[in-house]
Amino acid sequence: MGITDSRGTVFTACDTEHTDSFKTDIAGVANRLMRTAKDTLCVVAILLTSGCASLNTPPTHTPYESSYSNGTTLETDSYAESTEDSTDVLQDDEGHGYSGGEFWQQVREGLHLPAGHHEAVTSQIDFYSRQARQVETILQRGEPYLAYIYGEVRKRDFPNEIVLLPFIESGYDPYAYSHGHAAGLWQFIPDTGTHYGLKQDWWYDGRRDVVASTDAALNYLDKLQQEFNGDWLLALAAYNAGEGTIHQAIKRNQEYGKPVDFWHLDLPRETTYYVPKLLAISTIIKQPRKYGVHLSPVDKSPTFTVVNTNTQLDLTVAAELADMDTKELQLLNPGFNRWATHPQGPHRLVVPVDKSAVFKQNLAALPLSQRVKWVRHKVQRGETLGRIASRYDTTVAVLRKNNEIRGNAVRTGLQLIVPVAAQDTARYASLIKDKPAQPSGKEQMYRVQSGDTLWVIARTHNISIAQLSQWNNLASGASIKPGQQLTVRQQQNTTQANNTVRPVNYTVRKGDTLFLISQKFNVSVNDLKEWNELEKGKYLKPGQKLKLYIDVARMSQNNQG
Repeated sequence: MGITDSRGTVFTACDTEHTDSFKTDIAGVANRLMRTAKDTLCVVAILLTSGCASLNTPPTHTPYESSYSNGTTLETDSYAESTEDSTDVLQDDEGHGYSGGEFWQQVREGLHLPAGHHEAVTSQIDFYSRQARQVETILQRGEPYLAYIYGEVRKRDFPNEIVLLPFIESGYDPYAYSHGHAAGLWQFIPDTGTHYGLKQDWWYDGRRDVVASTDAALNYLDKLQQEFNGDWLLALAAYNAGEGTIHQAIKRNQEYGKPVDFWHLDLPRETTYYVPKLLAISTIIKQPRKYGVHLSPVDKSPTFTVVNTNTQLDLTVAAELADMDTKELQLLNPGFNRWATHPQGPHRLVVPVDKSAVFKQNLAALPLSQRVKWVRHKVQRGETLGRIASRYDTTVAVLRKNNEIRGNAVRTGLQLIVPVAAQDTARYASLIKDKPAQPSGKEQMYRVQSGDTLWVIARTHNISIAQLSQWNNLASGASIKPGQQLTVRQQQNTTQANNTVRPVNYTVRKGDTLFLISQKFNVSVNDLKEWNELEKGKYLKPGQKLKLYIDVARMSQNNQG
């Protein structure tokens, strides 16, 4: 992407290939139809687009107004047809609903941002409607979080389009991660996350915490919409590019006597398509039947609640107290990097509403000494605090605090109290492996069928598009045709898969080496070579594309806390 100072995007090539394919002439239409397979890969890019720019002042909220300082008022959406038509509009011929029920209806009632008759919006609508099944999958992924986000948006009287912003940012994947180190549903980069109170260290990354990051993102957006006098299109553009970029573009237009609304500004390419993407998905939510998208029902009220734990708590112990699976608990609490909550907080857990009563009751009955398991360690000759912390999967800071140690020196024979995981680490969904699983299993050949895309084949065989492309030496965005033979490897030990690993596309910069890149993303040089089939002795070149597999939960490992 073009904005390296504040944001990062994983699949930067997709926007280029996708937007270039939309032309207004007949030849362009034909070209679009031939590029459906490539567009499918671009949808996956939605999952890993990135977050925010850095800010200066904390925001306070003022009601939504669609205007800018030059007095020009933005009109309401003239492109999307009314959603107040009869219910027939939202049903297919057999009476099955497209509308998704009451939740999506209340979302539709608050979609007010102006889309107009802009080519960029209609192109994105066309793209999404041709990938309707993938759109449905992304929205289904958001089901655990949508009602909560909606409630927080309504509290601030924001336009409901903000509920859909994680569709563009992360594909509603709390573990989404970009090469610019943006993370979480709202794709905060580290500095901006810190500015908005999102703790990031060895134990915890608040950018992936659904509750904390949502509050931070809405605070950020509130600040932006005030800064741009209630013009939400400019605020959203600033969320993508940084407010400094938007102010500079406005200043240039003012100097030349040009309009200063979003549609007339000269902005980075990614930002130019960022806002239209949001307006496009909003238009589809307004009229799902028209665009062939079936919206799954979503509970009107949040299905989870926040429970205070007051102290550090082992996650497997918490799962047992709540009578639920550890992986299910971690899906609701993706901010925790390790086997327990943070020793210094936040001392809270998100649990399903129907589990909260039993969790509170069992937690109250559990002695403090049993919330985290403790062992005694006798310091051996030559041992250091760092080595002991590594052995027990904890931090030097925790050892110092619990044993009242100053500095790094420990004497031989000293008895240390050390917190440890209550269960085998295989019980912890995000801690199973320190690095991504490598392709393994029995190979088989798959013959491409009519209508197949890489996305469909990967999903059918429970593998990733990156794996499928790597096994068959396919370039990013490669087309496939009926009858083509593809290698597919049956995955073994699927229960050992690391659910926090995400693929990242990285563009080599001037001065980069394999070692520097490996240090930046906490992977090994050998991994980089294997993932990219790099020949021995060949040097990296600026602009070269590399594929990385990043364990998001381990990216904070060097920030001991």
